[in-house]
Amino acid sequence: MTSEWKTLLAELEKRRAQARSMGGEEKLAKHRGSGKLDARQRVATLCDPGTFRELGALVGGVARGGRASVPADALVGGIGAIDGRPTVVFAEDFTVQGGSIGLANQAKRVRLADLALQEQVPLVMLLEGAGERATNALERYPRSPNDLQVLARLSGQVPTVAVIMGSSAGHGALCGLLADFVVMVQGSALFSAGPPLVKAALGEDVTKEELGGAEMHTSESGVAHNLAASDDEALGIVRDYLSYMPSNANSSPSLDGRDEDRGERRLDDILDVVPAVINRPYDMRRVTQMLADRGHFFEVQPRFGAAILTGLARLGGQPVAIVANQPTVNGGSIDRCAADKAAHFLEVASAYSLPVIFLADNPGIMPGTSAERAGTLRAAARMYAAQARVSGPKLHVTLRKAFGFGSSIMAMNPFDGQTLTVGFPTVTLGALPAVSGGPAAKLDAAQQSELEASQSGAWDPADSMAYDDIIDPRELRNALLAGLKLAGSRAGADNRRNRGMIRP
Repeated sequence: MTSEWKTLLAELEKRRAQARSMGGEEKLAKHRGSGKLDARQRVATLCDPGTFRELGALVGGVARGGRASVPADALVGGIGAIDGRPTVVFAEDFTVQGGSIGLANQAKRVRLADLALQEQVPLVMLLEGAGERATNALERYPRSPNDLQVLARLSGQVPTVAVIMGSSAGHGALCGLLADFVVMVQGSALFSAGPPLVKAALGEDVTKEELGGAEMHTSESGVAHNLAASDDEALGIVRDYLSYMPSNANSSPSLDGRDEDRGERRLDDILDVVPAVINRPYDMRRVTQMLADRGHFFEVQPRFGAAILTGLARLGGQPVAIVANQPTVNGGSIDRCAADKAAHFLEVASAYSLPVIFLADNPGIMPGTSAERAGTLRAAARMYAAQARVSGPKLHVTLRKAFGFGSSIMAMNPFDGQTLTVGFPTVTLGALPAVSGGPAAKLDAAQQSELEASQSGAWDPADSMAYDDIIDPRELRNALLAGLKLAGSRAGADNRRNRGMIRP
């Protein structure tokens, strides 16, 4: 090796070491002391061991304008593998200038998002930063690229995930909101502007938890989907979520390679879970867990819009999306939050051609002045439109009841592209529940009795082909497996369709 090469390679290693040093030992120790992983540890934990290759490590390494260099410009990013599949990953480094976004940092973000779009691989963003760097105002702006534009184009093309791992404000927070799936770690916060700015602008004195804490966003606003107790748990959730998704909208999700519990079986315990009496509540989670391959049910957004349960599962090894009413919450009546949650979930499922299984058991859309003022009807209409546009296989099950628009948004409508529509013998249908519909329509006693009789039992709708079959509940898994097998031959055609952007 010549002396020239030795000098150049020594300088390269020096600059790489500077990037790896991040904010320095003192800041790293403080960060880790709060129970968090640092940015590089987060990336290493998320990716398969030894697969991460950093891109743009030397960005920020040149001192300019009398200011010190900025290690990796506060962003660790590159390509790695998750369960063997290529993935683009970046993590904001809070130990370097609070994880703020400088101009070079912005260029790196755009490059990484462009790479995910170009190569059609998932993008994962690990966020903990202060937003745009204040010193950007001191620099001459070029015609700056904007990663938000690329993220909008990515939507519906490749799976995108954001993890909020500390305080995330401004531009960084907006990146997270454009992702398909958002996880927040306990103690993290997400807001357009932090408490000091809110205090200055509005005189409102709030903590970061009150303003945009993880508990609030996963249970009240619905801005985030799932809550994690720690960094490690959050990164595990990301790996679980991606395991159900394809790499992009033009490919199929991977089948589970294990043979255990993938075949047919009777659900003998389901009769002890689902009451035959239609107004008696039960926990729909028990049905979904019983239905899925054992250990393969992943609930999405469990703390928000609890009247509808949304989740990913494997059935016969195949990834599916499940949308189910939850009779333990307001009897399963669909409110605004539940409809908003389901609409977004259905758009994600449709974008990636996941078969959707609808488990209906609801008395309709939530009525009343509060529901009307909350815009429940508009949210329900959005959910209806989302289910009507589902491009992959749709399989519908009415477990007990489905009234009015509540049946339509759960994809019960016959001849609407369903691969399979089945009901239990407990099926009760109608424009309104008989107990309230009769008085509302001012029916006399004889007419009320006739209405109740017409809504009792599954035999009339089965006679008119409203259902392909009325099944013994214990046959549910096997019936759905048969439907998935029937739909398997058109999965490739579905995947080639262009589905457009998933609305945030």
